[in-house]
Parts: sequence; structure tokens; C-alpha cells
Amino acid sequence: MKLKKNKKYNYKPRYYKGDGNPYELKHKFDDYRKTINPPKGIKGKWNAAIDEYKNNRDENVNKRVFIIAGILILLFLLLFGFDLSIFSSQS
Repeated sequence: MKLKKNKKYNYKPRYYKGDGNPYELKHKFDDYRKTINPPKGIKGKWNAAIDEYKNNRDENVNKRVFIIAGILILLFLLLFGFDLSIFSSQS
């Protein structure tokens, strides 16, 4: 008793003139990131992400991250009723 083999469907788009598979799902920045490499475990991924963040040449991105974090912390404090009047000078 032999099992049937699956038929292989080798589809090529009619008007596609590019390299590789046009249906491959890939992010456009995957070639520039170090964290996309094969899995190295949790510690390896964490160290690679920290290394990528530290070696970032764009200082505007670092400033933007700190500004967003500051705004989120401020919103968190306001949401839970923290009294911000301690920062203002009163006589």
C-alpha cells in the first residue's frame, strides 16, 4: 500500500521581475537589526538588544525615548492622584 505524494505547485507571477520570493514576509529593517538573528536564548537576546540600544548613533532617538518615558510616568502619577504641588515653590 503506497501513500500518494503531494503535488508540488510551483507558481511564478506573470509580471514579477524581482529577486527572491515576492510573497516572503520580511520587514524592511531586518537586515540592519542584530536581534533578528537565530534564537540565542533569553539572555542572548536581552544582551543583543541592550548592545544595539547603546551603540545607536542617533541621539534624537534616545532623547525621544526619555521624553516619552517621562510623559508616561507623569500621566501615571496624575492618574493615581499624586500631588504635584510639591514641585512648586510656596512661601
